[in-house]
Amino acid sequence: MDTNLKEKVCSIMSQTEIAKKMGIAPQAVSLWLNGEVPAHRVIPFCEALCWQITPHEIRNDIYPNPTDGLPQ
Repeated sequence: MDTNLKEKVCSIMSQTEIAKKMGIAPQAVSLWLNGEVPAHRVIPFCEALCWQITPHEIRNDIYPNPTDGLPQ
């Protein structure tokens, strides 16, 4: 994940808060913020952030269009 996106995510919610909402360890979120969110976690990750970050922003290789993966 690039630095700008990481900063945007962290300005919305802490790693610990994201982890609690997703039912995972904060260390997993840290790994994602310093690397890449696994494909099966992109939608739950965005949902935990109240869709303030889109799946396209997280993984544009999987969600090539800006509206891909967003709820209706």
